[in-house]
Amino acid sequence: MSNISLIIEERAASIGKFMVGRLLPFRQKRMVGPFIYIDHMGPVRLGEHENFDVLPHPHIGLSTLTYLFDGSLMHRDTLGNHVEIKPGAVNWMTAGKGIVHSERTPDHLRRSEMNMHGLQIWVALPKDLEQMEPEFFHITEQEIPAWSEGDLKFKLVAGEAFGRKSAVPVFSRLFMLEIESKTKQSVNIGDRLYGESGLYILEGSIESEGKIFEPQQLLVAKDSKLCDFIIGENSKIYIFGGETFPEERFIDWNFVSSSKELIEEAKQKWKAQSFPKIEGDETEFIPYPSFNRR
Repeated sequence: MSNISLIIEERAASIGKFMVGRLLPFRQKRMVGPFIYIDHMGPVRLGEHENFDVLPHPHIGLSTLTYLFDGSLMHRDTLGNHVEIKPGAVNWMTAGKGIVHSERTPDHLRRSEMNMHGLQIWVALPKDLEQMEPEFFHITEQEIPAWSEGDLKFKLVAGEAFGRKSAVPVFSRLFMLEIESKTKQSVNIGDRLYGESGLYILEGSIESEGKIFEPQQLLVAKDSKLCDFIIGENSKIYIFGGETFPEERFIDWNFVSSSKELIEEAKQKWKAQSFPKIEGDETEFIPYPSFNRR
């Protein structure tokens, strides 16, 4: 990572009863490639009377990517999907013109102690697909490309890179890579990436330009082709990015679009509670907040 242009530290943010570490959007960097929002959830230990409940809420103009390291979440949405998310799997929900979903502790774990740890990510849609019909895909851990190069272990969580393609059905040219190493070694992969890239340190450290960087930091590169660095022992990192869009994206609460008018329509629709309801999760919802811009 010999061309770091920006270092973003996790910032505490609330999602209901729980605090997360927010990485994107950032005032100096709203997006990295098509990635527009990244939250690091946990790690947190939930007691037997505590549950992780994100009530029904809407989205437009984006795809959500939920990736757990520990714990379990039950996803429900207005397409009728009812899927338990477990560590290593990918939930990929495309909102398009509008969808409502909730994520809760599964019923069979609601009276159990449980760890919760993962990433919540939003990927903006290309302008011509912002009003597409909503879709949902659940990709198991076994479907995600995984390989080794010497002592380095790779997973291609989403997108295309290294001549491989993830099963996650993305809508623009992007990549999200997991890299894990038990030993300290050089990583030279920039010639196999493209567009913009960011590097998030989950565990361990990396070294670049004589500086050591540790967990809860997101390093943004000036050019992904120069994404070379030294990874520390017992480290796990995520590199994500891709090609940028020509148009600006606006974000208001859970709504993303190249059109402020579409965001305003969605906002008024949610306030009027005229989005579809989630079967089996109809009674509760998150109100549109008074102060919401990220």
